[in-house]
Formats: sequence, structure tokens, C-alpha cells
Amino acid sequence: MSVSMKDVDPAFQGVGQKAYPNSNSSGTEIWRIENFHPVTVPKSSHGKFFTGDSYIILKTTALKNGGLRQDIHYWLGKDTSQDESGTAAIKTIELDAALGGRAVQYRELQGHETDKFLSYFKPCIIPQEGGVASGFKHAEADEHQTRLFVCKGKHVVQVKEVKFARSSLNHDDIFILDTKSKIFQFNGSNSSIQERAKALEVVQYIKDTYHDGKCEIAAIEDGRLMADAETGEFWGFFGGFAPLPKKSISDESKRADNVSSKLFSVEKGEAIPIEADSWTRELLDTHKCFIFDCGIEVFIWMGRNTSLNQRKAASSCVDELLRSQDRSNTHVTRVIEGFETVIFRSKFDSWPQTGNVTVSEEGRGKVAALLKRQGINVKGLLKAETPKEDTQLFIDCTGDLKVWRVNGQQNSLLSEDQSKFYSGDCYIFQYNYPGEEKDEHLIGTWFGKHSVEEDRVAAVSQASKMVESMKFIPTQARIHEGNEPLQFFAIFQSFIVFKGGLSKGYKKYIAGNELQDETYSEDGLALFRVQGSGPENMQAIQVDPVASSLNSSYCYILQSGSTVFTWCGNLTTSEAQELAERQLDLIRPNSQSKLQKEGAESDQFWDLLGGKSEYLSQKIARKAEIDPHLFSCTLTKGELKVTEVHNFNQDDLMTEDICILDSQSDIYVWVGQNVESKNKTNALNIGEKFLERDFLHEKLSLQTPIYIVMEGSEPTFFTRFFTWDFTKFAIHGNSFERKLSILKNGGAPVVDKPKRRAPVSNTGRSAVPDKSQRSRSMSFSPDRVRVRGRSPAFNALAATFENANARNMSTPPPTVRKIYPKSVTPDSGKLPSRAAAIAALTSTFEIPPPARQSIIPRSPKVVSPEVPKPKPRSETLSRQNSVDGLKLPKPESIQEDVKENEAEDDEGLPIYPYDRLKTSSTETVPDIDVTKRETYLSSTEFKEKFGMAKDMFYKLPKWKQNKLKMSLQLF
Repeated sequence: MSVSMKDVDPAFQGVGQKAYPNSNSSGTEIWRIENFHPVTVPKSSHGKFFTGDSYIILKTTALKNGGLRQDIHYWLGKDTSQDESGTAAIKTIELDAALGGRAVQYRELQGHETDKFLSYFKPCIIPQEGGVASGFKHAEADEHQTRLFVCKGKHVVQVKEVKFARSSLNHDDIFILDTKSKIFQFNGSNSSIQERAKALEVVQYIKDTYHDGKCEIAAIEDGRLMADAETGEFWGFFGGFAPLPKKSISDESKRADNVSSKLFSVEKGEAIPIEADSWTRELLDTHKCFIFDCGIEVFIWMGRNTSLNQRKAASSCVDELLRSQDRSNTHVTRVIEGFETVIFRSKFDSWPQTGNVTVSEEGRGKVAALLKRQGINVKGLLKAETPKEDTQLFIDCTGDLKVWRVNGQQNSLLSEDQSKFYSGDCYIFQYNYPGEEKDEHLIGTWFGKHSVEEDRVAAVSQASKMVESMKFIPTQARIHEGNEPLQFFAIFQSFIVFKGGLSKGYKKYIAGNELQDETYSEDGLALFRVQGSGPENMQAIQVDPVASSLNSSYCYILQSGSTVFTWCGNLTTSEAQELAERQLDLIRPNSQSKLQKEGAESDQFWDLLGGKSEYLSQKIARKAEIDPHLFSCTLTKGELKVTEVHNFNQDDLMTEDICILDSQSDIYVWVGQNVESKNKTNALNIGEKFLERDFLHEKLSLQTPIYIVMEGSEPTFFTRFFTWDFTKFAIHGNSFERKLSILKNGGAPVVDKPKRRAPVSNTGRSAVPDKSQRSRSMSFSPDRVRVRGRSPAFNALAATFENANARNMSTPPPTVRKIYPKSVTPDSGKLPSRAAAIAALTSTFEIPPPARQSIIPRSPKVVSPEVPKPKPRSETLSRQNSVDGLKLPKPESIQEDVKENEAEDDEGLPIYPYDRLKTSSTETVPDIDVTKRETYLSSTEFKEKFGMAKDMFYKLPKWKQNKLKMSLQLF
């Protein structure tokens, strides 16, 4: 499309240059149509819309690839004139032309806005009566008027003012009654908890916007007895209580969604129907515009080689078509050839995975040149440079690691060889490390390329049991060979993958299919590709011993019996060659290698590889991380349904939901605390179904790494996608109760803060050295030394998965595993029933590792630590009186009686039995603070359940308190 500056409104020159990722208002530019021209709306008025006006909204987002993405919306108020709406539609096309002709354009009608549009103006927009060009007078806010609003939406809220009458209420929606002194939220009995929570954000908005933050808030439940004072006050505004009728089906609900699609070609301003047996990409012509009518939504497809006038004519044609069919509320989306949305492409029976249209940069370049001559910054219009690979790590690599090789239902603990994997085997790894707020835990499975299904199933099952036994606190990972994330390699530091396998399942498969067993042998022929970023992050991958496996960008180790070569490609650096030497120390210690430079190889080298052949010279590309997408998920009868959450933030993670964060290179399945247990255990299956469906048509590999992240235990490599506030998950209850608690306490999160206690200054973690002793940096340094298997917290977590007679003797004896006792007494000599059950469950988890020769690299020297002596009984008791590294009181302190008066100690709070205070109790306890259930226990029962007095409990860091409370169902 040729572009001339005379075709572009002057108001659009130089726009779309400011963008901020994952932000709502930033990167947004708005114009209002006044006298048939767009006039810039100041930032202070963004989000304020008048019913009599038309607006154009440009959202510019910075992408990870260095480019910009632009979305254009034109919003039409219910009272806007036809001339204004037509002008907005035409000017939107001009704005797209000014941006280079690649933006998606959406028509937004008041009361029928898309979720994407509403996400720019969270929590909501409430259009005001009036308008500029329409001649309406803006409503004055001198006298507050009682108004009734209906709210719909689980992720973004559609707010509409309705008639202030009882007849407007129903059982399915949320209603907000805004009076002079109080705001009431009426929750229909059929509304969801998530909808109620989102509506509270609207309540907060109304309170801040129309009441200067000074008014009372009341939540009214549909069906609540009139004995409740606030309920009676609410119904008093409607003349008293009376039953509500069932909601009538609206015309919008009656409209069939399965209307057959129709395709039209726009020629000379007329829509010409196209007949075809199926809709395919081949029907679309780059020199024309097309209308694709899908019933509930209409698309305008504009070929790259169409003129500005053709595109304007197509837009006018759609407006006339919908007007003639009385479908004015239908969504209209305009897409440009080569930049079609996923939804548009999914409407076709056939759409090529790789488009056969070469997108020209000519139009964008011409616009950039025109603007540049006027002194305008055109960075956003120019082609983005290829970004450098992001090697930043978001995990502390000084933690403790344990690895098991899966062998059916039995597993072998790897000690000295825990970084040496076989491609025919599966492995379970457990990594415990310091996080930003507390110790974090990662339990994962690694599937070799040639591993058997039996071992894969066993690995997932046993890893899931480990996670479940630790109350779903750890993050769970599923990783396939060849698709390992950077964090995985970093925690192993030096990682080696051998061909073949050692498990019974693999050996049986090889024998049953009469295949040659390629399992690595020190005396056999083997070729290793060496890769990585440094000594603390390096890998050696065994590949086929043929010349075509070579790559000029890597170093290789070739061995055959006692003969060893190291081959360095012409594109490698001295650092890469150093890595090859280090890996040689691990694969073939005490062996001398013969250096081979690319292009100067010996005949013996080529003979071992079967002769010369062509090979690559480019590095193996790692799957790039794209801008993340967040989806809310439901799994019904095995079918996965997802809804994308646009412009997401932490508040969009609701405790009743399962969400998926898709960064293309990794998939994160986030599970809320209030999700049913059966769905928690099904989270990995949900992630796998998401990969199968590939909702964004991004060619997701079924072997993409999947992480299962539990609410309250989010690792840094997940929270980095958000602006994260750790205190938001310290509030008890469902999402509605949490937000109501915040709203009623002045907008500040209510955390478990004990009454009449001194502030807790210790925010560190027990069993974790002080910052001065261990670096908390998320980056690496070759000088950093990690001693594996020494942390008490690590030993406590791994104890039940280790056979006492077969444990790695280079580590101290394992402490008692993570226990959440109902009562801890030093003389009992028994583990609590839950710990005993878990110990029984995992007693066969591990078999002794086979005897292997210790491999000691030439540099640095490693000295095996001495086997520690048995601890005295007093020290053993001390370990037994710990919970996941939480230091509980000494035995004598536990036996001490609290001699304070209970009423004074609890500041006059009523005392309730533990069984009534539990979150699982069917008996309700009136008028208590649900975030501080433990404070209503008597001192005696508190000491019995927590194993310590209240004052000692409140001296613990907050996250430790919450862990104990969760274990006792008091959180």
C-alpha cells in the first residue's frame, strides 16, 4: 500500500513511539473525534469516556524481540452520532497507515467492549452522560445521585448502569448500589467467587472516584436473612425485601453462535458473496479486501496491496451491512494480510503454518522516511534488530541437589555421578535453594530421548507423590532431553548425557526389539558435543560418532579406547575450548587428548568418524522466549478450555483458578490454593493438553518444559513475569474474602500480625547462611563453591526418599523429614502419623547405587569429606523438634506452662476449640478474624498443636508461621 502524508491526519504523525510491556495505561494514546477530526485526550483523562462521543485508542507494547506491537480500537458511545462513528472508523484506518499498515483494529461499542480493550482501563470504565460534538452537556457532580450498576466478567469487568429498581436485580449477576454514604455490592446467588472478587475492584474504584475514598462498604449475599442489618438497609432502598424473579433470556443470549460463516469480496463498495465448499487461505487475494461474517463477530481482511480508499470502502460496507441486518452490536475486527490474529486464522478450515506472503517493509519504510524528514523519532517504525540471547538466570545456584535414576518402581540415588545422565533413562531431581522471601524447592523429572514409557510414568508418579507429601509446596517440573531450560543446566553446573540406558525397562525394550545397545562404554567409540556459558554451566552431550554431527560453533571430545581427541571448530572461543578440557576431566580423567583444529585434522580422526562429510557451522538455536500470555483454564470431562487474560498482573491469579503462563519456551501451570485437590494433582495433565491444543498456533513442541507452580510458593523464575507482591498471598480465604478484607482495611493487605507483640525483625530463613556468608546473586561466578547435600533444610526434605542403609555417605545423616505435628513432645520417640505414613509410602523409593569409581577432575581438586560421627541423643532430639528447618523450642521450653491469664494474653478474645477453628470445620465460628484463627485457641491447646507457646510462635518469621498454620488448617 502506497502511503502519502496527505492521506494521514496530522494528529497521527509520530505516534506509537512510547511503549511499556505488561502495563495498563502506559503506552496508550487516545483521541476524541471533534468536528470530524481526532483531538488528543490528555493522560489525566484516560479512562473517562462520554456516551455521546467517539474515540480512537492506540495501545503500543514493547516486545521481547525489540519491536513494537500496536493495537487500535475505536470506541463508540451509545449516543454518538452516525457521522462521528463513521469518522472514527475512517481515521482508524489512517492511523494504521501512519504506523506502517500492520495493526489489528477493533470496533468497540459501549456496553459490548472486548476483554482486550477493557484490560487497558482496569478495573473498569463507567461512561458518563454527555458529549462534545453531540451537543450534550456533561453531567455535573454537584449532588450525588443514587445509581445501580450491573457487573459482569471474571477477568475484566463490564460495568453498565441500569434502572434503579428491584426489577433490574437478578440471581446471576453482581450489582453495585452507589448511595451517598455507603456502597453496597449485591452478589447474585448464581455468580462465581471470581466475579464477586472482580466486582469489589469496581467498588473500590467508585469509592475513590466519586466519594474521595470516604464511605462505607457492605457486601450483600443473595438470599441472606433480613435479620442482617446491612441486608435490611440494602432492601430498604427498594421498598423492602421481595423474592427476585428468574432472569429472562436476553436477545443477546438468544442469538445463535453456530451461524454458518459467510465470505464476501468487496468490489466498488459492494459486498459480493463467495461460494466455496470450505474456507481456505487461497480464497483471499492480496489486491482485495474481504468481509468474513462469523455471526457473533465480523472480520475485515485487507490485502497488503490494497489502497487506503479500498480499506475505507470495506469498513463502510460492513457498517452498512450490519445496520441493514439490525446487528449494530456485533464485534468488528480488521486484520492486515500477514498479521492475522489467531482467532481469525482458526475460523478457516485450512491455513498454512508458514504464510506464503512475503511481507514487504516498503510501506513502513516510506512512512518512517517521511516522518524522519520532519525530525520525528521513527525507531518504532523501523525493522527491529535481532535480540541477543537472554542468558539471565532467575534461580539461586548455591542450593542443594539430589538425583535419582528411575528403575521401574525402584530408584537409585546418584551420589558422585549425579550430573551424569543416560539418554535411555528417566531421572527425578530435587533441588532446594534460597529464594527471595524463603527457601524454595524444585522437584522435577527428566526424560531421556530413548527412555521407555514405563519409566516415564513411574517418574511422574513418584515425583508427584514427593510434591504431594510436602503439601504441594515445591514447584514441579517436567523436562525432556534436548529441551532443558537454562535453570536446569545451571543447578547441575556440569551436565553430561550418555547414549544408552541402565534401567531394566530400557534393557528389556532393546532386547525385545533386537536393537543394538548403544550404552556408553569407556572403551568404546563415543563423540561428545561440549556447550555452555562457563565452568558453572557446561554440558557434554553424546552424539552419533559421525562427521555430520560436528558443528564449527562447538568443541567436541572423541574417544576410542585409549585414544582421545578434542576438536575445536573455527567459530569457537578460548573459553569454549577451556570447557572442553574441563569436561574431558569428568568423562575421561587422567587421559591425555590430541588437539584437532578444524581444517587441520589427522587421518586417524576422520577414520574414527567414518570419513569426512559436510557438517553445520551455526549454533543450535535455543527456543526463544516470547512475550508471555496468561490463560485461565477449566478442564471439563477431559476437554480443556482456556480464556486469555490480557494485560495481566498478579491480581489476575485468583485462588480458585488454574492459570497457564505461556512464554513459548516454557509453560507454567499456576494452581490456586482453593483449587480442588483432584485438580491440583491433575495440573501436569492440563499443561500437556495445553501443548497439544496449541491455542496460539505458535507450533509448541509437546516436549516444551512444564512447571507446576502452587500459590504461595511461586519461584523467582515465575514471578519475574509480574510486578510481584509476596504479602498478597498472606491473607486467608477465597478471592472474594481476601479482597473484601483489603477493601475494608483501607486498601492495605491484612496479614497475620499478632496483637500486643513486638515487631518481628528476623525476616531471614533458618538453615540458610547470612547474606555475608552466601551470595544471593542470581548470576554466576566461577569462584562460587557449592557443597551439595549439607543443608539441614535439604536433608529434612529428602529424608523420606532415602534408604538409611543406602544414603550417600559423603553427606551428614539425614535429619527428620518435614513434619507438621499435632503435638511435639521429646519423650514420645515416635513420628507423627502423617510422617509415618509418608515414610512407609517411600520406604522402597531408593535402592543402593552401583559401585562406581570416583571421578575427580584435574582442576579443581576435590577432597572427599569425612564420614560424620553419629550425633548424640540430645542433638538428635533437637533435629526431631524441627519442622522443615524451622527451629522449634528446646524440650524443656515445650514443657513449660504458660502462667499468664489467658484472657489477658489474648486481649479478651473469646476462646474456641481447635476443631471449630479449622478451615475444614463444618461448624461456623461467628465474628472472628479469619486471618488470625490461631489467636482464638487457648494457651494450652495452642501449645499442644504448635508445640510451643504463643510468644515463641510469634517470634518466628511470618512465612514460617504461615507454614505451620497451613499444616494445621488454620490458614
